[in-house]
Amino acid sequence: MSIPITKANTSGSSCGEICPCNDPCPIQQAVSLIGGKWKMRILCSLTVDGKLRYNDLKQKTRGITPAMLSASLKELEAGGLITRTQYAEMPVRVEYSLTEHGKELWPILHRLVHWARNEEFDSDVEVEEIKFHG
Repeated sequence: MSIPITKANTSGSSCGEICPCNDPCPIQQAVSLIGGKWKMRILCSLTVDGKLRYNDLKQKTRGITPAMLSASLKELEAGGLITRTQYAEMPVRVEYSLTEHGKELWPILHRLVHWARNEEFDSDVEVEEIKFHG
């Protein structure tokens, strides 16, 4: 479905007729959920590598502080994009993986890469499938 682009709505009424956004805006919520310096790197690592432990994620996101990694993981988990699995072992083993909802992001992000690179995207071509691990 194509949404017409028109002048900004200055009447003060809702833009529901011309824009898919509502208050709160679902696009803004999505960008907030995956935005920031580290979340995309975490999501990409989990997409490519499957289940990863905390230290593996820390190595793959070089430069991230432990506090920022922990905060980002908590936010992604609260947003339903990743799962934290803690095993009853000594020492404690914790693994992070994408949820099904998190895996649904890949085709969207793949298309966004084409957009960011100013490349044409052929919507008739299937998005390259990644074998999700885990």
